[in-house]
Amino acid sequence: MKTPQLLNFAFDKWVQGEGNLADIASAIDGSLVARTGSGGLDFGGMLRHAREVGGPALRKLTFHERARIIKGLGLAIMARKEELYDLSYQTGATRKDGWIDIEGGAGTLFSFSSKGRRELPDAHVLLDGAVEPLSKSGSFIGQHIYTPLQGAAVHINAFNFPVWGMLEKLAPTFLAGMPAIVKPASSTAYLCEAAVRVMVESGLLPPGSLQLIVGGVGDLFDHLTGQDVVSFTGSASTALKLRSHPVVQRESVKFVAEQDSLNASLLGPDAAPGTPEFDLFVKEVVNEMTAKAGQKCTAIRRAMAPVEYLDAVEAAIRDRLAATKVGDPRDKESRMGALVSTSQRDDVRAQIGKLTAAGARIVAGNPDASPGIAGGAFMEPILLRSDDPWSNSAVHDVEAFGPVSTVMPYRDMADAIALANRGMGSLALSLFTYSPEAAREFIQGAAAYHGRMLVLNRDNGAESTGHGSPLPVLVHGGPGRAGGSEEMGGVRGVKHYMQRTAIQSTPAMIAAISEQYIPGGPKHEILQHPFRRRMSELTIGDTLKTKSRTVTLEDIEHFAHFTGDTFYAHMDDEAAKASPIFEGRVAHGYLILSFAAGLFVDPDPGPVLANTGLENLRFLTPLYPDDSMRVELTVRSKSLKSEDTGVVRWAVEIFNQNDELVATYDLLTENVP
Repeated sequence: MKTPQLLNFAFDKWVQGEGNLADIASAIDGSLVARTGSGGLDFGGMLRHAREVGGPALRKLTFHERARIIKGLGLAIMARKEELYDLSYQTGATRKDGWIDIEGGAGTLFSFSSKGRRELPDAHVLLDGAVEPLSKSGSFIGQHIYTPLQGAAVHINAFNFPVWGMLEKLAPTFLAGMPAIVKPASSTAYLCEAAVRVMVESGLLPPGSLQLIVGGVGDLFDHLTGQDVVSFTGSASTALKLRSHPVVQRESVKFVAEQDSLNASLLGPDAAPGTPEFDLFVKEVVNEMTAKAGQKCTAIRRAMAPVEYLDAVEAAIRDRLAATKVGDPRDKESRMGALVSTSQRDDVRAQIGKLTAAGARIVAGNPDASPGIAGGAFMEPILLRSDDPWSNSAVHDVEAFGPVSTVMPYRDMADAIALANRGMGSLALSLFTYSPEAAREFIQGAAAYHGRMLVLNRDNGAESTGHGSPLPVLVHGGPGRAGGSEEMGGVRGVKHYMQRTAIQSTPAMIAAISEQYIPGGPKHEILQHPFRRRMSELTIGDTLKTKSRTVTLEDIEHFAHFTGDTFYAHMDDEAAKASPIFEGRVAHGYLILSFAAGLFVDPDPGPVLANTGLENLRFLTPLYPDDSMRVELTVRSKSLKSEDTGVVRWAVEIFNQNDELVATYDLLTENVP
């Protein structure tokens, strides 16, 4: 059977690389899986194609339209996941490992699609913060906005998660409205190429929005500009080389890096043997050593425990590792598969040698053993112990990127913080404790050195996603050695691919630019009640102006006694006048909100399904007995929540008889689209 040659996807076509090809071997038995190469590609032309074709096509779409494409790509991956699982085994991954990569990648697309439709407007511009008043009358204001960068995102991915690693970058990139050029690691490029084929064949991708390089990047970096973004996952040495590229420096190219990380897990001082936290700690350390054969950027490399518990921790981990079967990942009985390649296995063995040479000793596993299938990249999980982590710097500096972890003691909480921070920046740290005091002291002392921190115990252990699971809604990245950047994090990740700009103009002009209502912007008074209209029939700026209602002293006293809110400002005229704020008794803020609802709510069933909350409430001018109030209800923005429901954000402005603003807030309603 002929070994397939992987193809590049450039200029919306599948292109065969020219020249010398690289062989990719199966992690299971060393047999040839594919050949790969990118010789002959016009890398500068690929960037131009992304900028001139892909960028405009994506920017033409709203956030919601892009979000729907992202969801469709996730569904396409799920529909053909078994094809991807079959290839995933050749990377050494078990079915469980493949689930994290393949279905976890699709889940990331679903998450970003959902957040895009719920949290971003059905528009092309994202507002950042509130309006900044710049003049007395309000005719001149400032507003920060985000718009898509007009370059290309170059994604350079690692070998360990060829599907998830690609999709966790593509999701926020596409949602931002930016095209991408993907460069997977060669050793698992065949799985990435297959996932790209699935997405291309879905027919959902706009032209030029996605291109793939299955080989070297040639002179790609020579053609970068300040509108481009490089997002890198891999070693610190490669990241430094790419960051230092003269074009990256000259053009101030945005560079997002996720790199080496000696993550730690800490057994709290209260988590003695026999406690639930002790058992959870041991289970998590072993899981992180064996999942994906330890080839995870978030895996636990340093397992720390109080000095008095260290022997018990070592014994418990060793016993659990002894029950872990290493073998063919296609075998359901195998709990750990192979490393990605024999060269990767050799590198792990070399790193273990550095650790033992520095004073750590192996207490479980044999690094020279070769379990599993002959020719495969299998090795036993290796547990080391360092009794002197204070003078043994290697345990804080040397990362064996495989099924390897080192247990070490700490004396007290201050010592634990210092040891955890010796890693000089990590992606993830977990603390197993049931003590709020210990958690507070440790997190406050160590958070600056870690991108994500988990406090796990008996209350959340069953539902926790675990130490090593990056989540699309949380930032993935870390300071210092870990790269100093962030990925994902929901809408935060989207902003990596956008430019923040300060806009200064009139409210009307900024409302037009942002396609969203801005306080002081134009309103379109409508006669039909807006609650009678479906979301698609509402236009930004549509406004209902209500009649007025007089608020009497009797209203205020009735509300006070009915609710129990008899605060002095509502019930004691002399005390209210003595206040530096009021001229006498005033209406309750919540009475004002209740009366406002009575003025603008249309009671009959219709397209408005429910009031789901209010935000940004401000009380600006007191309302006194016999003052009147009226409401202006304006459509601020719209978001599609699902195929059946959407969310309308209304600007609610309450005025008194002198047209002074009494209160403002945003009302959220769930609507029929």
